Amino acid sequence: MKFLDLLRMSSSNLWKRKVRTVLTVLGVVIGVASIVVMVSLGLGLSRSLMAQYESYGSLTQITVNAPWDDSEEAKRLDQKLIDEILTMDHVESVYPVLETDALAKYGSYEGWLQIQGMPAEAFQEMNITVGQGQLPGGDKTLTFFYGCQVLRYFYNAKGSGGSYWQTEELPDIDLMNDPIFVIFDTNAYYEAGSTDENGQTKKPPKKYLIDTCGVEADPGENQWSQYGWYTYCDIDQLTAELKKIFKNKVIPGQPTTKTGKPYKEIFYSQLLVNVDSMDNVVELQKSLSDMGYNVYSQAEWVESEQKTMGYIQAVLGGIGAVSLFVAAIGITNTMMMSIYERTKEIGVMKVLGCDLRNIRSLFLMEAGFIGFIGGVIGLILSFILSVVVNKVAAQANEYMGTTGGISYIPVWLVFLSLIFAILVGMVAGFFPARRAMRLSPLAAIRNE
Repeated sequence: MKFLDLLRMSSSNLWKRKVRTVLTVLGVVIGVASIVVMVSLGLGLSRSLMAQYESYGSLTQITVNAPWDDSEEAKRLDQKLIDEILTMDHVESVYPVLETDALAKYGSYEGWLQIQGMPAEAFQEMNITVGQGQLPGGDKTLTFFYGCQVLRYFYNAKGSGGSYWQTEELPDIDLMNDPIFVIFDTNAYYEAGSTDENGQTKKPPKKYLIDTCGVEADPGENQWSQYGWYTYCDIDQLTAELKKIFKNKVIPGQPTTKTGKPYKEIFYSQLLVNVDSMDNVVELQKSLSDMGYNVYSQAEWVESEQKTMGYIQAVLGGIGAVSLFVAAIGITNTMMMSIYERTKEIGVMKVLGCDLRNIRSLFLMEAGFIGFIGGVIGLILSFILSVVVNKVAAQANEYMGTTGGISYIPVWLVFLSLIFAILVGMVAGFFPARRAMRLSPLAAIRNE
C-alpha cells in the first residue's frame, strides 16, 4: 500500500468519528499549550533577568582593584600590570580607571563630583546615551562629561532650600552651558580660614573652570542609569591636571611612602578587563585573584542565577508535561476504541493480503495526525496567551519602571513542541497499532 493511500485512509478514518477525535485533539491542544506557555515563561524570565544584568554592566568584564594593603610592597595598578594582563589568554582589552573626588560650584550651589578618568576607547564601549555634546576624548584640555543624575548632588549652600533628596527638585543649573568651577583640593577648601602650626591663616585653594564636553541623556522617569552618578573625563588629561594641582603633594586617593611622601607615579584606581567570552570569565578571574588582586565580575552570580532559572524552567515544563501525558492516555483510549470498532475492517485487509506493517503504519499515522493537529492548534493558542501575558506585563513594567516581557517563544521551541506532540501521539498509538497488527483475520471477520 502506498504512503499516500495510508495518509488518505488515516485522515478519513479520524473524521468518521468527529466528536471523539475533536475531544482527543482538545486534550493534545491543552497539553501542548501548557508546555509551551510554561517553558516560555521560564525563558522569558531568564531573558529579562539577563537583560537586567547587562544593564548593570558588561557580563564579560572583570574589575580589578588593588589589595587592601598600604605598605610600599603592596601590589599597585600600573601600566606594567596592564601589559602583563594583556598577555593572558582570552583577554581582549584592559582599560585603566583613575578615580578622584572634587567639589563643583556654580553661584550659590555646591555639588560633590565622583570623577572617573578613562581612555577614549573605554567610553565608546560603554554605550552611554549622549543627550548633549559628545563623550570625552576629543578635546585638548580637561573637559567633563556629566551623568544624568549628577545634578542631584548639588544643593544651595547659602540658602535654606535643602538638597534634592529633601525637596525632590533639581537646581536650576545647565551643566552643558553654565560655567562650573571645580575645586580638586577639597581638604584645603574646608580648612581655609583656620590657622596652621605657625599661626598662619590657611588660604582657600584655587578654583578651576572646567568646560563641559557632554551630558548623558535622561533615561526617563523611574529609569535607572549605571553611569548617571559619575563625572567622566579623559584619563591622560585628568592625570596631567592632578599632577599640576597637587605638585609635590599627596593626591587624594593615592598611596604614599612610609615617610608620607607621594610616589612619582600616579597609580590607577581600578582596571577594567574585557574577556572574549563569558565562559572564560571565571577562569581568568581566578588567575587574577591568585596574583593577589581584588577582582569582581558578574559571571559567578549570573551562572548561579542561570542554574536557578534552569530548575524553574524544568519545573514549569514538567507541570505542562503532565497535561500532555493525560492527552497521551486519551489518544491511546481513542485508538483502542477504534480497533474494537474496526475489527472486521482489519480482518478484511489481512485476508486481502495487506502487509502487517501497513496496518501498523495506518494506526500510527492516525495517532500522529491527532498529535499534529493538536500541536498546531496548541501552538496558536500558546502565541495568543503569550501576547496577552506580555501585554499585562508591559502595563506592570510601565507602573514599576522596568522593561521586558515575561513570555518568550523562540523558533526552536515551536518546532520542538510540534515534533514532541507528534511523537507523543505515535507513542500513544504504538500499542493499539501492535494489537491491530496481531489480530487473527478469521477471528476478526467472525467477531463482527
